[in-house]
Amino acid sequence: MKFGVNDVCLEHDPGERHPENPDRIRAIKRGLQKRHGVEYVTGDPASEDDARAVHEDEYVAEIRDFCADGGGSWDPDTVAVEATWRAALASAGLSMWAADAALDGADGRSTPFALGRPPGHHAVADDAMGFCFVNNAAVASQHALDSYDAVERVAIFDWDVHHGNGTQDIFYERGDVFYASIHEAGLYPGTGDIEEVGEGDGEGSTLNAPLPAGAGDVDYCHVLDDVLSPAIEAFDPDLLLVSAGFDAHRHDPISRMHVSTDGYGTLTTRVRDLAAACDAGLGFVLEGGYSLDTLSEGVGMVHEVFDGFEPEGPDEDAEPSEDVREVVAELRDRHGLGSK
Repeated sequence: MKFGVNDVCLEHDPGERHPENPDRIRAIKRGLQKRHGVEYVTGDPASEDDARAVHEDEYVAEIRDFCADGGGSWDPDTVAVEATWRAALASAGLSMWAADAALDGADGRSTPFALGRPPGHHAVADDAMGFCFVNNAAVASQHALDSYDAVERVAIFDWDVHHGNGTQDIFYERGDVFYASIHEAGLYPGTGDIEEVGEGDGEGSTLNAPLPAGAGDVDYCHVLDDVLSPAIEAFDPDLLLVSAGFDAHRHDPISRMHVSTDGYGTLTTRVRDLAAACDAGLGFVLEGGYSLDTLSEGVGMVHEVFDGFEPEGPDEDAEPSEDVREVVAELRDRHGLGSK
């Protein structure tokens, strides 16, 4: 894969005890040293106009000035320093690079993965929250829609363990961006119910699969195969972006899900095949993941899939839980996919 990096992202340092710290990127890069065929690309930062394309002008000015004054605790979880605004724009710029590369035809071993931080999917149009300041996937999606005549629809698949409330909210009333999330039910920020399907022009363009704690590889694959993939194929996007968090891993310290490292490989093969079926460009944007070992293993596994590795996937005899089956049945009904 080609990995987008920018050292400015390391300057956002909320403190070594904060789970979202620069060691996340360092750990990923150490892990990738052991992999074959890794290529790094230095991305340019987003502009403030790029941020304003999905965030309100007053918020952009407020968070910029907050950082310029030295930062501090924006909220109990979201901590800024003077360099945070520069890092947030650098992170958003990497997501734009991933979208550009995907739309310019990069695939296979050249598939782009933006290794930016701070992450973005909790940032709403007018506020920072959940470690996020600028919504990277939203900036990239809007950039693609604004910059390419051939791009009419973008799909975002968010496999972070937390619901991407910010990405959902930004596009909730629009029909040109399809947002789909698999996340742990009841976890921060408490959004992402099945009933949240979009409004107005966006009705039906939001799909949420809140799964019970303990869901693992077979459960995620069941949702992806039976609900998310057919829904995204019906939407027929020109670009598919993955908000790739790795905090649903069974060893991540802040979730109770049981996805394995091989499970992330299986999800990656499914997403790769989905993008091909839609004839859509495919790019990855880093979100969460707070065990340094499993974060680096997860990103490394995504790379290995595009370097030719084919994970075995869940045991053929393994069955999703009854609770997950019920979620899938309700989602198929709500999104007009019929019974199965």
